[in-house]
Amino acid sequence: MAIYAVTYVYSTDTDALDRLRSEHRAFLAATDGLLLSGPTDDNGALLIWEAKSVAEVEEVLDDDPFWTADLITERSVVGWNPVLGPWRDSVDL
Repeated sequence: MAIYAVTYVYSTDTDALDRLRSEHRAFLAATDGLLLSGPTDDNGALLIWEAKSVAEVEEVLDDDPFWTADLITERSVVGWNPVLGPWRDSVDL
């Protein structure tokens, strides 16, 4: 399986984000392939996935409650090849 870096840019509608945050996090926690996820300090998030393809990651994330509620204004999925660092050996490439 390959590794993918996903970036989200969130809507500025903080009330709507707050209302759906627990549902969004529960969705991510229940998905197969998510290795790491968390918010960034620029109104977005970084998610690291293990999957067969970009299309597979996108298909899963199409059901994210933030995505279906139009609270993600930008989403990018790109291949990522970790080569250095303490987590490198824990990823089966």
